[in-house]
Amino acid sequence: MSNNAAVDRTVVPVRYGVAFIGILLIAINLRVGFVSVGPLLADISQDLRLSPTMAGVLTALPLMSFALFSPLAPRLAARLGLNRAVWASLTLLAVGITLRSLPVLGAVWVGTAVLGAAIAALNVLLPSVVKRDFPLRVSQVTGIYSALQGGCAAIGAGLVVPIAHLSGWRPALGLWAGLVLIALAALVPGIRARESRRADTPTESSGRPPWRSLLGWQITLFMGLQSTAFFVLMGWLPSIERSYGVPASVSGTHVALFLVVGTLSSLSTGLILHQLKSPLLVAVAASALTVVAFAGLALIPTASLLWMIIGAAGCGSLIVTALSLFSLRTANHRQAASLSGMAQSVGYGIAAVGPVAFGALYGISGTWSLPLWIMAGLMVVLCGLAIPVSRTRVIE
Repeated sequence: MSNNAAVDRTVVPVRYGVAFIGILLIAINLRVGFVSVGPLLADISQDLRLSPTMAGVLTALPLMSFALFSPLAPRLAARLGLNRAVWASLTLLAVGITLRSLPVLGAVWVGTAVLGAAIAALNVLLPSVVKRDFPLRVSQVTGIYSALQGGCAAIGAGLVVPIAHLSGWRPALGLWAGLVLIALAALVPGIRARESRRADTPTESSGRPPWRSLLGWQITLFMGLQSTAFFVLMGWLPSIERSYGVPASVSGTHVALFLVVGTLSSLSTGLILHQLKSPLLVAVAASALTVVAFAGLALIPTASLLWMIIGAAGCGSLIVTALSLFSLRTANHRQAASLSGMAQSVGYGIAAVGPVAFGALYGISGTWSLPLWIMAGLMVVLCGLAIPVSRTRVIE
């Protein structure tokens, strides 16, 4: 055995370990800055004198950015290279978080929009990174980083209020830029090495554009409906519970439990999908759980904790399934980035409309039953979509 071969056997595991750590560091930053606004919204609204409508726009602004900027991420990766595109997006995220916390007129709006654009790009690029670096462990790695996202979001949402009580809401929002700087510093050594190794490699065709593929649109709708279920439950479950006499403090605990259950579900789903040849069983079962959750809330709203746990398990599993499909149903990491951009752009556009339409239906009917049953019906459609997206094939 040559010395070069011995070195390669040592370097390859280290290289994959560094790549895995890089993925986790990126994932940590994808939700903390986004979810930390919600617990502080009352303080922000009072300080900036925001109306309830304007406060709602502030919380929806990242989702709007997701829909608008997701299609641009694959182009950024094609121009800069995947690693450099990730690094540039993280830099933009740090700028957005910092700008959002500055005591400057309009900074909170501009910073939130910039933050949303950066997260949109990272959401799109991360499945492509997983496809490139871990093509045989897509579901497993996706489940781990999705679980880490949820766990960090729950921790961040729990810490931000005590921090704000000590220092104000601006420092409480701005401190998360520190996590981004850690990720930036950790990713720098691998950028030149990765790009230089691939500098002489022929450009890989991205294959058929997913916008022209029925399978691409099926995955996109699957992504949109599962995202709608998550954001409707996160946004409206506290209001539904309070209308049936559940105290605000208890409802807040339920939201935290929702995130915890979703995190555990994401982690277990990644491990299960890695052992299966097809995600069909998981996709159908998780979709069915969301049907049960919305139908249960409509039929027996007093058992909201039970339906919340069931819904959290379904949503946690569905997001891992959807993100895994971006890699499992594409031929290479460039095509995975294109599908990810398409599915997350349209999907988050649907998700942004969902909670607004849910509230409008409640306002029209004066009861939660109508919007809940409509959501249950949409989740039945999601069950049907789980079948074609789970077939073992790729966008040619």
